[in-house]
Amino acid sequence: MKLIRHGASGDEKPGLVDARGGLRDLSGTLRDIAGPGLSRESLDRLARIDPESLPLLPPGTRLGPCVGGTRNFVAIGLNFADHAAETGAAIPAEPIIFNKAPSCIVGPNDTVILPKASAKTDWEVELAVVIGARASYVHANEALRYVAGVCICNDLSEREFQMERGGTWTKGKGCPTFGPLGPWLVTLDEIPDLKNLSMSLDLNGKRMQTGSTATMIFDVAQLVAYVSHFMMLEPGDVITTGTPPGVGLGMKPPRFLRSDDEMVLRIDGLGEQRQRVVAFDDWTAKVAAGEPTN
Repeated sequence: MKLIRHGASGDEKPGLVDARGGLRDLSGTLRDIAGPGLSRESLDRLARIDPESLPLLPPGTRLGPCVGGTRNFVAIGLNFADHAAETGAAIPAEPIIFNKAPSCIVGPNDTVILPKASAKTDWEVELAVVIGARASYVHANEALRYVAGVCICNDLSEREFQMERGGTWTKGKGCPTFGPLGPWLVTLDEIPDLKNLSMSLDLNGKRMQTGSTATMIFDVAQLVAYVSHFMMLEPGDVITTGTPPGVGLGMKPPRFLRSDDEMVLRIDGLGEQRQRVVAFDDWTAKVAAGEPTN
């Protein structure tokens, strides 16, 4: 299945994608794509529903983040061998873990806001894992049983905050709008091989990132198991698993996001994200004037 959440920000309702790509409303059947709605039993029930029996959503319906109720938003650094090479970093012996603020999660096509005083905001197309069952001290051989599905994440990063302001990477990773998720939460039965998914990111129509999960240093099962040894993972929690080469930081000279840039992210079988960038001051001026912000 391809599951969605649709509607106004903060008031999203559950839905799914039918065989023809139509968006269907699940709110009469399920409270949310969150918590108990992500359990194996819940997903099995949803899989038995005839999508044609569900109301069709109108064109232009906003898609929200494809999972709700996220309490832990965990990210993995330098997990692609070719990305580590472009940054000049050594291959990590163990996964590098940091946190993104759950408050940074937004929909796949929502506006990305450059933080106040930002000079080095960067893009990162990533495969994100959504947890479907409580996981603690999980073995890698069993880890995928705890996964509800996967989706696209743009792990936006303010490099100056992250690398030049002291402390941990978290400073540059959790700014508002720095965690677009979706468009779909795709269940694992629709993914032939998690270890061979093509990934890309275009900026203003120019290809910046081209990669594949084949170059991941630690795969999805290893990451879920590893993280579960350091924290309790709950349904709705997200682990975003690292990015391939082509980030702005790795360019010579570096290229960072500017107001009015547009990013398009794609991963095989997981759909597409499209985000327009706006500077903080321009965003606040639009809000003050009551203008549309997406």
